[in-house]
Amino acid sequence: MLIIDHVLVSDEVLTTDFACAVSACKGACCWEGDFGAPLDAEERTILEAIYPNIREVLSPEGRAVIEDSGTSVFFEGNGKFGTPLLENGACAYLTFEEGGVARCGIERAAEKGLTDFPKPVSCQLYPIRIERHEKTGFETMNYDQWEICSAACDRGRAEGIPLYEFVREAIVRKYDEEFFEQLAGAAQHFRDGHAGEMEEESFE
Repeated sequence: MLIIDHVLVSDEVLTTDFACAVSACKGACCWEGDFGAPLDAEERTILEAIYPNIREVLSPEGRAVIEDSGTSVFFEGNGKFGTPLLENGACAYLTFEEGGVARCGIERAAEKGLTDFPKPVSCQLYPIRIERHEKTGFETMNYDQWEICSAACDRGRAEGIPLYEFVREAIVRKYDEEFFEQLAGAAQHFRDGHAGEMEEESFE
């Protein structure tokens, strides 16, 4: 476990290699799971404000759910606000590209110049998940290991891409450049010191 400022970083964030392989998973993280993408208070306000601008990019099903339940909803199961879900569990902001690959509709809208909000930072950070502990003021940064991402782990190992480097832009967005540089430096030292001990991920 590594501590940087007020963030507790798990060893898996430091040691895992990862690079998304959407040709294999088709972006399944956008439609698998029990809850919507976590949203903080600022992001909930932003989504409500930009929805009229991004609406045209979303699917008819997504628009229907959002306009019925809101641009964000509270999930009793995990006690958090997140993006609303379709009946099949997919994110209401989900769209599909050629070949059936899932793509965030908010991200597509940003590329079209309809908003300057790229997408929820929790989505951009994935498979890193950050939890805030209100009583202590600390946050924990963990790697959310999931079988659907096995191809991404294989690709990361093959190309030598550490997880923290793959989500560098999101980490800088969440914290800042100085935080990332401290994380990267500590991770490299950790990886060098444990090179002989690190074992490949298993999804058996």
